[in-house]
Parts: sequence; structure tokens; C-alpha cells
Amino acid sequence: MSSRRAALWLGLLFASPAAAEPLVGVASVIDGDTVEIHGTRIRLNGIDAPESDQLCLDTAGKNYRCGQKAAFALADFLDAHRPLSCVEVDRDRYKRMVAVCTAGGVDIGEWMVSQGQALDWRKYSAGFYARAQREAMSAKRGLWAGSFTAPLEWRKQNQR
Repeated sequence: MSSRRAALWLGLLFASPAAAEPLVGVASVIDGDTVEIHGTRIRLNGIDAPESDQLCLDTAGKNYRCGQKAAFALADFLDAHRPLSCVEVDRDRYKRMVAVCTAGGVDIGEWMVSQGQALDWRKYSAGFYARAQREAMSAKRGLWAGSFTAPLEWRKQNQR
């Protein structure tokens, strides 16, 4: 993340009344955009990853479990970059903490989008991950290598 973008995120975080001490620990991955630290569920702010049972098409047009692949990518990254530090920015309708999380100095949301394992969810990211998404699309990384239904649309189609 560029220093300018990092400064913007930090400004948003600390201007928020929800801002508090970061929650730090070794995370368990629930899915590609949700983790758990010390029993607290955390939804990564500003991204939307495929659902665990969501299928996508690879470059050969074959189905693969893209949600599972996103979760594995996140788990592998977090295993190599401990601990995870999350700063709460909101709570979602399920009462989960919504947070910006970093590990090894890397914004996890940006990393997931840059790898093509999640989408920039502009409604919540204010476009902070748009550049990472354009780069992933251009390089045909992750989801962008084949075809997929956006996770939000997939959930609507599958009553979630």
C-alpha cells in the first residue's frame, strides 16, 4: 500500500469513534474475507471474496471451488506473516467486527484483491483497492484468470 493510501486509511480509522486498540493475534481463517482472533469474528473491510462453496471457471473452463481457494490463499499468507493486527471500523449486520487488518506490514484486504482472490467492494472500501483490482485483472490473477460471478450476486442467486 502506498504511504498516501496508508495515511488515508489511518486517518479514517482514527477519526472513527469505533477506533480502539488493535486486536492482535494468530488468526483462524473462516473464509476469504473473514477471520477469527481470540474468538472474535472479523470481516475484512472493503473486500468481498467468493463464498466457501462457490464455484468459478478456470482458464480451461473447468469448475473449481474459488471460495475455498481464496480461503486457502489467505490462510497461507497469514501463516507466513504472523501476527494479524486488526483495527475495528464498524460492525456488520451479523455483529461481526469489520476491520482493516495488517500482517507483516501488509494490508490484508489489498493483498487479497491484488492476488485476485477477492474483489474491491467499493461500497465499503471507498475505492482504496481499485488499483489492486485493476492490476489483478490485467495480470489475470486468481478469479480474473477465468470467469466468475461476483460474490454479492452469487449470494443473491443462492439466497444468502
